[in-house]
Amino acid sequence: MQMNTTRATSAAKARPWYTHRWPWLLMLGPALVVIAGIHTTWIAFTRQDALVVDDYYKEGKAINQDLRRDRIASDMGLHASLRYDAAAGKLSGSVLGLGESASGRLSIKLVHSTQPEKDISLLVQPDGGGTFEASLAMLDMARWQVLIESEQRDWRLHQTWNWPQQRSIQIAAETSR
Repeated sequence: MQMNTTRATSAAKARPWYTHRWPWLLMLGPALVVIAGIHTTWIAFTRQDALVVDDYYKEGKAINQDLRRDRIASDMGLHASLRYDAAAGKLSGSVLGLGESASGRLSIKLVHSTQPEKDISLLVQPDGGGTFEASLAMLDMARWQVLIESEQRDWRLHQTWNWPQQRSIQIAAETSR
């Protein structure tokens, strides 16, 4: 009996390493890490990072200018309402301030939260009552940053819009502090 056991273990030892399952199982982990690293490197080099601003200093200085525009909108008592009708493909709304409509053309920007190529810019002319309507293709389900400003860019209103959870939004200028 001793002889059969010795023969079986010596036969197992005589098999080459690649015929055993354990070396392959142990090499699987590092091999997957190498493959994942190659894939991550490929993604990093083929996709542009759209969230990084080239001139961060200039952008930082512009924040103060934007805050002035918010204060002007607040002093004017501006508020807006927007509603999107997906079936008709229409964005409608109004911009009013201290009981009167905003005059002149308005710029409405819908900024996609992660994909800048999906950003939308509209130029609308409100009627005498401050209401407007614009054609708008189907909006993606996303969290949009809405920016409404005068054509001269002297004031602005902004807010986040979760489409389609929110069918309409109300935007009010923040009060001065």
